[in-house]
Amino acid sequence: MKKEMPLSRLEPGVTAYVSRIEARGGIRSRLLELGLTEGTMVECVGRSPGGDPAAYRIRGAIVAIRDADAAGIFVEGESGDILTIALAGNPNVGKSTIFNGLTGMKQHTGNWAGKTVGNTWGICRCGGSDYRIVDVPGIYSLQGGLAEEKTAGDLICSGDADAVLVVCDATCLERNLNLALQIIETGQKVLVLVNLMDEAVRKGILVDKEELEKQLGVPVLAVCAKKRDNIRRIREFLSGQMKSGCERKGRSVEYPGEIEAAIRQIEKGEPEEAENKLPAARWRAIEALWLNGEEWREQIVKCRMDTAEQIQKHAVTYQSVCPDRKDRKLDKILTGKWSGYPIMILFLIFVLYLTIAGANYPSELLTQGFYWIQERLMQIAVYLHVPDWLRGLLIDGIYRVLTWVVAVMLPPMAIFFPLFTLLEDVGYLPRIAYNLDKTCQKCHACGKQALTMAMGFGCNAVGVTGCRIIDSPKERMIAILTNNFVPCNGRFPTLITILMIFLIGGYGTNGGSAFLAALFLAGMILFGIAMAFLVSRLLSATVLKGMPSAFVLELPPYRRPELGRVIVRSVFDRTLFVLGRAVAVAAPAGAVIWLLANITVGEHTLLGSLSVLLDPFARQLGLDGAILLAFILGFPANEIVIPITVMIYMEQGSLLETGSLTELKLLLEANGWTTVTAVCVMLFSLMHWPCSTTMLTIKKETGSVRFTLLAFLLPMIVGIFWCFLISHMASFFGIF
Repeated sequence: MKKEMPLSRLEPGVTAYVSRIEARGGIRSRLLELGLTEGTMVECVGRSPGGDPAAYRIRGAIVAIRDADAAGIFVEGESGDILTIALAGNPNVGKSTIFNGLTGMKQHTGNWAGKTVGNTWGICRCGGSDYRIVDVPGIYSLQGGLAEEKTAGDLICSGDADAVLVVCDATCLERNLNLALQIIETGQKVLVLVNLMDEAVRKGILVDKEELEKQLGVPVLAVCAKKRDNIRRIREFLSGQMKSGCERKGRSVEYPGEIEAAIRQIEKGEPEEAENKLPAARWRAIEALWLNGEEWREQIVKCRMDTAEQIQKHAVTYQSVCPDRKDRKLDKILTGKWSGYPIMILFLIFVLYLTIAGANYPSELLTQGFYWIQERLMQIAVYLHVPDWLRGLLIDGIYRVLTWVVAVMLPPMAIFFPLFTLLEDVGYLPRIAYNLDKTCQKCHACGKQALTMAMGFGCNAVGVTGCRIIDSPKERMIAILTNNFVPCNGRFPTLITILMIFLIGGYGTNGGSAFLAALFLAGMILFGIAMAFLVSRLLSATVLKGMPSAFVLELPPYRRPELGRVIVRSVFDRTLFVLGRAVAVAAPAGAVIWLLANITVGEHTLLGSLSVLLDPFARQLGLDGAILLAFILGFPANEIVIPITVMIYMEQGSLLETGSLTELKLLLEANGWTTVTAVCVMLFSLMHWPCSTTMLTIKKETGSVRFTLLAFLLPMIVGIFWCFLISHMASFFGIF
């Protein structure tokens, strides 16, 4: 069977034949000159690193063509070469787990709704054939108004997919069947995958696969996707069903007489359609009725749910009166009126304690290892007679800053992210949003903002991206603009170092000092969260006026986390990803810092001169010029603020090891640091402009220079206010 599509959609390694050319003007002439005519064989051989343009083999030559131009060239090939299967389902049914198992990709999975917010695709080989698997966002309906529902609906209804694999949760099948029935109505070829069968069995829920298949009228497979052999069963199921060539069919929802009459009336008014055109005429009529007949929407939904209920009664047996009794008992504790907030704070302190206590030793080992490599690199450079300036720029500048960032960031991230992912897999993170929604309401924000704040602990850029799960554009923007008030992993080293030196008094790395540091750090974080809520309230009353949207968030069942998968996923998907972005911006920063520290104007280096220039203003904030300049130069990566400060104080040309905390304290005190200075530095570290990676992410997510600038200014203004207030109050009362 032939299938026509734009050339821009041809995947690497796939061959097709040009069926028609609709491109006009200069591009058409150029294509004809290259010999591209109807019937020409074209093979996509690859894509550029940015994904566009793509390279095609045309009459023996390799030609690069932009997707915008290739969209006007239509090709035809055997649809059996590579078929597209859309992976659809409600949120939190294990779609991403199935997608990863089928394609070998590492799409992030998590035990809460809203993880997938855009279409992701990969290639799956089943039974000797390749299939393109598209993981669409988790949705409850094709007719919802959210962006992810529109994204999923566009793909499913367009006919671009050769089949739709609908994933359902065996523990709450009735609600999941609502979406399956809608997709069947579109006329698509539908396959149903009932997942989480292991959880259903534990809860005393028995699903009769044969009866469900009979009731739905489409192929059904029951699995537990976490088990590797079940992924093999899914592959065999897909291969068998896609090769069977069975016609599209399935159970139709029966609506009341007046609705059926209206549907038939709309169908009559439509022009004759080609056979197998998607979406089906009946679905288009229901869509028109849904959009224009508001009084019938509730009846349409009720009929679908009644049909789902009837199917469930035939196919599902409950051995327990209350299958989720254990979850409800846990919720009474974790979301209780008197226990919910204290448990959240205890979890925060516990995670911070493990991060602080566990990161010191590996960080020291990494530093020593990188220093040993630096010595070897320096010897090689001397042996090769590399010029002093180039040797300094590459080794003392770029290499030292890079290795500092890695040594400081990697250990705490390698501890924090797995702990964070464990809480996510268990299902606790949505409960945090549930607990904090009342507070968010008072700020005209959304409880889901709490989830994005939690993601910001690891990296604010990740937290900003996570704001896509918030439905309201206004509330999403508020969450993006205030995410930086939560300290990221890059700011922890500065906060912890100053806490250990000036506020705790114990400079060792024993458990008591680590616990006390975690306690103080938790207090700082809670202060930052309070500022985020306050600024959210101000934004909702000024720049982003408007009524808040409703808060609807599914609270998933508590699940036993898979420790191996959690560790692998948190290390590769989060730790190394965030570290890679930090390293990418740290390299040019290292070059700039080295140049500023080694170019002399008069008696001082540029670094020293800039420090003197900033000093009067910085003194008003309880800081000094060196500290403020270190924050400015730390824009690419917050981890290098303390070493830059030390470098300026010691007037050295490269980043220095700070030695023990006792030696660092003596150096800082010799340069005028007091307890007030330490408090102001911590406050400014907590509340200042986002790092460069976060700024780029904000620009990408908002698409607005104005809001990106506002995200830069907001935390800086709040930080300046608090530093100014603390500094002058301390001066007034004679506190030093």
